Amino acid sequence: MFGVVDLPTYLAGLVLIILLPGPNSLYVLSVAARRGVRSGYTAAAGVWCGDAVLMTLSAAGVASLLQANAVLFGIVKYAGAGYLAWLAVGMLSAAWGMWRGRGEERAEETGPAAAPGERPFRRALVVSLLNPKAILFFIAFFVQFVDPGYAYPALSFVVLGAFAQIASVLYLSALIFSGTRLAAAFRRRRRLSAGATSAAGALFLGFAAKLSTASA
Repeated sequence: MFGVVDLPTYLAGLVLIILLPGPNSLYVLSVAARRGVRSGYTAAAGVWCGDAVLMTLSAAGVASLLQANAVLFGIVKYAGAGYLAWLAVGMLSAAWGMWRGRGEERAEETGPAAAPGERPFRRALVVSLLNPKAILFFIAFFVQFVDPGYAYPALSFVVLGAFAQIASVLYLSALIFSGTRLAAAFRRRRRLSAGATSAAGALFLGFAAKLSTASA
C-alpha cells in the first residue's frame, strides 16, 4: 500500500516506541497536571508539529547529514541537552520553593511547577526539535518499511508519518486526561506536588545526560 511494506510489524513497533517515556510525553503530562486539558493539548500540538518537522527532515536526508557530520551532530546534541537541563533546573527550583513553604499557595492553586509566562507550545516544540536522536530514529525506523522500488517514496513517508501522528495523538490524549486527574491531588497535597515536580526535574536531567552522551 503506497510503497509501505510489512505494515503490521511497523504498527507494532510504533506502539512500543510511542509508549516509551521521553521528555516530550513527560512535559505534556506535566502541563496537563498543572494547567488543565486545554494547555495540555497546546503542549501536545507543539510535540506533533516538532515530530512532523523531524519526519520531513528525515525524509529529506537531514538525518544522514547529521550521521556523516560529527561537528553538526555535536552542536545539535549539546544544544538539545542544554535545553533539557535548563527545563530541569526550573522544575527543581520550583520544587525547592514548595519544600520550603514559599510556593504553598501557588501549588494549591495551580499544581506543581507553575511557571509564569510559560508557553507550552513553544517549549514542547523546542524539546522535540532539539533531539538529533529522534531524527536519526525516524530515518532508521521508517526506511525499513519503504519499498525501494516504489516510484513515489515521499508518499510512503507521508503514510508512515500519518500512522505515527495518529498513535501520538491517542497516547498524548490519554496522558492529558490522566494529568488532569493528578491535578486535584496536587492541589490538596503540597508535599505530593513538590515530590512530583522534583521527580520530573530529575528525569529531565537524566534525559539531558543521556542525550549529551549519544553518538550519531
